[in-house]
Amino acid sequence: MKVMAIDLGDVRTGVALSDVTGFLAGRSVTITQRDHNKLLEELLGIIEAEKPGEIVLGLPINMDGSEGPRAEKSRVFGARLEQASGLPVKYMDERGTSVTANRILSDAGKKRGKQRARVDAVAAAIILQSYLDSRPR
Repeated sequence: MKVMAIDLGDVRTGVALSDVTGFLAGRSVTITQRDHNKLLEELLGIIEAEKPGEIVLGLPINMDGSEGPRAEKSRVFGARLEQASGLPVKYMDERGTSVTANRILSDAGKKRGKQRARVDAVAAAIILQSYLDSRPR
């Protein structure tokens, strides 16, 4: 079963899709959209085209393990996405994914300016692969 992961942002949102077996994170894209209603529409278009069986949404948990306002925003958006898509939305701790994504892009030789446009897509792929690895086989 294909899985879709989302790294929700205020301006840029990363989206990653697994292979059809749900074993490996595959391609990822960045959607630049400030309006979360329009973002929801774009995500529903991706869901319609790709037909994932479930969705994983990155949950921005504070370093002390608590949930703050950003996590609440993610949960509200996740509930909207679940209702609109009819697919289960699961949450995955996204602590450190942006730092790791920046490191991966830097190691790949990406310039800082161009890196910024890809970091959310890479972070979504990291969230997705972490989720896929955490599932029992």
